[in-house]
Amino acid sequence: MTRASNFRLGVLTLVALAALLAWDATGWDLPLARLAGSPFGFTWRTNSFLVHVMHEGARDLSWALVTALFIAIRWPVGVLRRLGTGDRVQLALTTLAAVIAVSLIKHSSNTSCPWDLKEFGGVARYVSHWSWGVPDGGPGGCFPAGHASAAFAYAGGYFVLRRASARAAAIWLAVALVAGLVLGLAQQVRGAHYMSHTLWTAWICWTVGFSIEWVFARFNPQPLKPAEPAHAGY
Repeated sequence: MTRASNFRLGVLTLVALAALLAWDATGWDLPLARLAGSPFGFTWRTNSFLVHVMHEGARDLSWALVTALFIAIRWPVGVLRRLGTGDRVQLALTTLAAVIAVSLIKHSSNTSCPWDLKEFGGVARYVSHWSWGVPDGGPGGCFPAGHASAAFAYAGGYFVLRRASARAAAIWLAVALVAGLVLGLAQQVRGAHYMSHTLWTAWICWTVGFSIEWVFARFNPQPLKPAEPAHAGY
């Protein structure tokens, strides 16, 4: 059951990759950035709510939740009590690994943020993030969207939680994806990222979680529990 389920998820991951590549091919990143930006910059860049709540507040909350996941390895609460110690370790490590993966790629990227472009009052020129090694004249370090990973990093928890509750796993995944998209859009209207940056962050975080699941499954194989009826608690 685990192999069949993972195979389907593997196919879904590849389909999502193809969709991302198709998005990049459309070149819609810049037109979308123009909806929020102008030659005078991005009006929402310094918006108090977006800066202090959606950016700084969400970041701090995310790190608090990561810390809580590591604490829960020893003292689990809620649905985490239905997971083994190894599963709780996987859940915490998966989240942290996704954040680190996005951060490493981001810090090695030559891609600058939209607010750095000359078109929006900066100094850089637009260069696709696929143009590896080609500087755009700006500070770089803007691909993928690091802030969106504050929520997308939790997506990999789906693989762990489904062993305890299919319903809880689905809710966990949905919350992580919706929250990540919201954080990504908040940064986009500020001029901090393009839409592709957010979408790639989601895919990277999911793929990191999937990869760690594959590693853990090889060394600790265990069948998935049957999905609970719709009325079951979690």
